[in-house]
Amino acid sequence: MRTSLDLELVAVTKRYGNAVAVNNITHLFPAGSYVCLLGPSGCGKTTTLRMIAGHETVSDGAILLSGRDISHLPPAKRGTAMMFQSYALFPHMTVRDNVSFSLKMKGEDAATRGRKADEMLELVGMGHLAARLPAQLSGGQQQRAALARALITRPQVLLLDEPLSALDPFLRLRVRGELKKLQRELGISFIHVTHGQDEALALADQVVLMNNAVIEQAGTAREVFLTPRTEFVARFMGGHNVLSLDGKRYSLRSDRTRIVAPQDRGMDVAVVAHEFLGTHVAVNAIGPGDTELTAMVPEEEFRLAPIEPGQGIRIGWNPADLHPLGH
Repeated sequence: MRTSLDLELVAVTKRYGNAVAVNNITHLFPAGSYVCLLGPSGCGKTTTLRMIAGHETVSDGAILLSGRDISHLPPAKRGTAMMFQSYALFPHMTVRDNVSFSLKMKGEDAATRGRKADEMLELVGMGHLAARLPAQLSGGQQQRAALARALITRPQVLLLDEPLSALDPFLRLRVRGELKKLQRELGISFIHVTHGQDEALALADQVVLMNNAVIEQAGTAREVFLTPRTEFVARFMGGHNVLSLDGKRYSLRSDRTRIVAPQDRGMDVAVVAHEFLGTHVAVNAIGPGDTELTAMVPEEEFRLAPIEPGQGIRIGWNPADLHPLGH
């Protein structure tokens, strides 16, 4: 169901000469949702984000925000704001001046823009660092300063281009939790580009998975992970085996496979490698027709009966866990 604040792409295409970067995509981004544009490098996700922001022109189609076509408006007139991957902070300006810069360009007086900048910096937990220069900040602090600068324009939609990619793994986990909390508090739409499946699953109300310039599948994080429509979706999201059985293709979650007795229903495979993952050990194997399978074995079970590369085992599953795939 549409609302007055939805963002909608209508048959949007982007061409660079003869190359098609985004091919005729139509999608509704519900108001107030956290959406992750997910996909491999070169799939069109960043180009889509930049077209929404106004940093790339639309070759064909329309971008509607609150029912209004914003396709041909400059970035500052769209009701969107973009946080760049590089953060793009001015090195010679204080954090406060960086955050308030867009208000200065709009002609707001120094007192007003300073007050608004301080409010935004408090919102992202950076009020005590307002007088510092970007070089005096950690990566996570620079990220928050860039976030405050994007939010100060009070956008209806915040666009984030791989905002966590420059952070170390520990900080990335912490900051993604802060992003989700902030989005809920503000109640505006966040559209977040990432190539990280774990990041998308953790953050998104809706995942839009792109491949080869089109949307391969869109839905809640749970829907896209649990019910992939195609082999590409199953393989890209991870945690799935792809099997060909009786002339049909299926996905089978790795955590639903198990090692069974030789006489049980299943598939004979040769172990290639195993990886310790803490609570489980991932056992990677090759079956008939070079079928690659991964079984997740509980750590204590593996410890009692270790499996080594080159060993033959039988992997089984519950037929109800097989999910049919389309093309």
